[in-house]
Amino acid sequence: MADIALAQHLFAPHYAAATRCHVTAASCPIFAEPSSTARAVSQLVLGEGFDIFDVVAGWAWGRCAHDDYVGYLPVARLGPIADASHRIAVPSALVFASPDIKAPVLAHWPIGARFAGTENGAFLETEAGFVHMRHALPLDARRDLLATATALIGQPYLWGGRGGGGIDCSGLVQVACDFAGIAAPRDSDMQREGLGTKLDPDAPALPGDLVFFPGHVGLMLDETRLIHANAFAMAVAVEPLVDVVARLHQEPAPILKRRRIA
Repeated sequence: MADIALAQHLFAPHYAAATRCHVTAASCPIFAEPSSTARAVSQLVLGEGFDIFDVVAGWAWGRCAHDDYVGYLPVARLGPIADASHRIAVPSALVFASPDIKAPVLAHWPIGARFAGTENGAFLETEAGFVHMRHALPLDARRDLLATATALIGQPYLWGGRGGGGIDCSGLVQVACDFAGIAAPRDSDMQREGLGTKLDPDAPALPGDLVFFPGHVGLMLDETRLIHANAFAMAVAVEPLVDVVARLHQEPAPILKRRRIA
């Protein structure tokens, strides 16, 4: 099966037109196969778009609207596309039952979750409850990518994660870029070939530079330290770049490439 938009460029036994939906759960894994026990390949959070091409036995197959990543997720976690005005800008935001920090908490929304909200004092009123304004930004607001990355320090490492309960290395880069208004591919190998511009091996490091390793990526926090979501610390952590290279000393080329985002 292929997108009908590709009919003039790609032969397939069947073509389908996409149906745009959005995720209604706080977060939802994207699976490689139509099974909750399959490997998670990515993740969408509340309000993000998903284009459905096929539905079988309660599973939707399609692509993530923001990066064209393909996989399966349960149809029950999708709803009609909805307008959003804000997104969560902290690792996890509380959704209160009323515009009061002492009110019962109804939900926790992860970074990047998109929602429609109207101002109500110090809160944004949503269909699901009230979110404090300090926990969200307007959709069109931009933030330095290192500000987003450092806000996620301590977030658990989660393969395929993009902030819903955890995050992986390329997910950290993608989310940080998204808040900076930069479209980034999903996986580290895609980012290595298509994000920013390639640096010479001897170019001095600047904050925000991307450093690519075999199957891994991180962001330079300054001239010597790397911030990255990694399975060694099982969290988003900051450490000297030389320590990361030392752990990879058995690799023939620990650092594959460095790139700079304008």
